[in-house]
Amino acid sequence: MPTLHGPLLFVNPGAYQEPKSFPKSTASPFNNLLGCNTVCSSVEGHHVQKPHIVSSFRVNFTRVSHYLQRSLNERTTRHWLHRFHVNASSDEDFRSSRNIATSLFKQYKNVIDRGGGDNIKGFVSAGVQAYALGCTEEGLRKELMDIKKSGVKIEGLQSYGGTSLSFKVRSFEVKECILWLSIVFITILCTPQPTVIRWSTTPPVSADVLHQWKGFCALIANAYYTKGMAWLPVKTLQLEQMAVTGSSEEPSLVASRMQLVFSTLEVVSPQWPRV
Repeated sequence: MPTLHGPLLFVNPGAYQEPKSFPKSTASPFNNLLGCNTVCSSVEGHHVQKPHIVSSFRVNFTRVSHYLQRSLNERTTRHWLHRFHVNASSDEDFRSSRNIATSLFKQYKNVIDRGGGDNIKGFVSAGVQAYALGCTEEGLRKELMDIKKSGVKIEGLQSYGGTSLSFKVRSFEVKECILWLSIVFITILCTPQPTVIRWSTTPPVSADVLHQWKGFCALIANAYYTKGMAWLPVKTLQLEQMAVTGSSEEPSLVASRMQLVFSTLEVVSPQWPRV
């Protein structure tokens, strides 16, 4: 039988009990470690450490668990902000669903007002961050509609000259912004998992939205991963829309949806080196 050396530090957090008394015992040099009292007893000539929790040592494990989870979420937030270069002043912008919704809407308005390209990547990055933090399209839609109903103005992203404009949230903008977000979420679901770690088991989009757009996003993702393509014929995607919903959007709108999907794929799963 092998000899056990050193103290055994396997302590059951729920085992609040008084130390047992043994005829032959020696004080361990680790008595104060983790608030534990270890007692040695002789078993078949071998010394075995028996740890017990000191009765005066009490830990609020619910509070500790909450603290650790909060710390993990904050580190995760900073990680995704750094990885995807989210255009935000600090991770304070991602401490609540209201702040996340506001940041997404700012990025959406930035694309509408200044055009696509890198601005689309900014929206996608904010959407990836929202996905990672466990947000849902329905929850963020509710936040934006609450902002609209309150009449509060949102301060936009600063322009290159250092100025920014404030604007009110309008219903049709909320609808389009959340649709963009849903496409980003569904595109992530179409990537080899786990491309993005999601800290929630709640589905990011509703079953209806997933049914409507999954085939569209999957066609583009398949072309991206298996054929190395960065563009698909618009007609192919219109046929997919027609098969699912019975109608299709106009070509320019379909092309913009496709660009959003490809931009998401490039952010979460880059395939080619940057020039």
